[in-house]
Amino acid sequence: MSVIKGRAVGIRGTGMCLPKRLVTNSDLEKIVDTSDEWIVGRSGIKTRYIVSGDESNSSMAASAGLEALRNARSSPGEVDMIIVGTNSPDTLLPGVGPTIQHMLGADRAGGMDIQAGCPGGLFAMAAAAGGIASEIWENVLVIGSEAISRLVDWEHRSTCVLFGDGAGAAVMGEWREGMPRLTHIDLKADGEKKDLISIPGGMAAEPATEKTLRERRHFLKMNGTEVFKFVNRKIPPYLANFCSSCGITPQEADWWIFHQANIRILQGVLSRMEIPMERAVINLDRYGNTSAASIMIGLHEAVMDGRIKPGQKVIITSFGAGMTYGAALVET
Repeated sequence: MSVIKGRAVGIRGTGMCLPKRLVTNSDLEKIVDTSDEWIVGRSGIKTRYIVSGDESNSSMAASAGLEALRNARSSPGEVDMIIVGTNSPDTLLPGVGPTIQHMLGADRAGGMDIQAGCPGGLFAMAAAAGGIASEIWENVLVIGSEAISRLVDWEHRSTCVLFGDGAGAAVMGEWREGMPRLTHIDLKADGEKKDLISIPGGMAAEPATEKTLRERRHFLKMNGTEVFKFVNRKIPPYLANFCSSCGITPQEADWWIFHQANIRILQGVLSRMEIPMERAVINLDRYGNTSAASIMIGLHEAVMDGRIKPGQKVIITSFGAGMTYGAALVET
């Protein structure tokens, strides 16, 4: 069952933050053996933002969270819990959640991270929804934030050109009339495919050694061809079943907020589901793949520019390392 039971859960406000440094495909031509034509043709990406100087995952997460709180007409002191979906925390210990709890002055709040690949923002929303629906929490600040550029291998041209940094946030709480309402959510994993996207070195399984450093095993590894096959085979029927559990057809959704991984993947999934590209929120060309921040940034932009209007149905969906995937239905 994907339906959220208990107290109704709403989205009170959203926010986002991007690093200052804009990196174009032309800039990347000076770093690796690539071209603007190759990058755009393979991925649809034209620019992305990369952290620099004193910018960090936590600083972006805090800025996005503050904007979401302002748009929710709320304050850090009203937050009960901060949940951050991320795969690139500043440090493994402490996590981003507790760090920005202090940065924001959210004195009443707990803080934690969820590491679930690119759907990390969606998994964080699910955790928040469970706590709100069961009346454990009143107000939860959910953030998807990534400084993933610090973990990609800038010598691997087919991977490094895909990613960008950024953060998106949402304040969630008890639903009130006029708010977008989160009505259904579902999360899945296929651990058999766990090696398709990984960072194999640097943790307990492979502690840092001269060998792991020499073999660059502390950087993100991705089998792009197999990821493409997995998504196009698994995600369309999954989303069709999810929509059915929500009592709608895929064509009845007004907007689709997809994880911004690759334009070819988006085109393939939408085509298989007979959904026009015009119904998809796409910012991939400007931001690249921002991993767990992707859907949170897309949600914020679609709300703020007026694409998402009252009376609509919005599907949020993502997939990534694990392989994890999931979907949510928001009714506005």
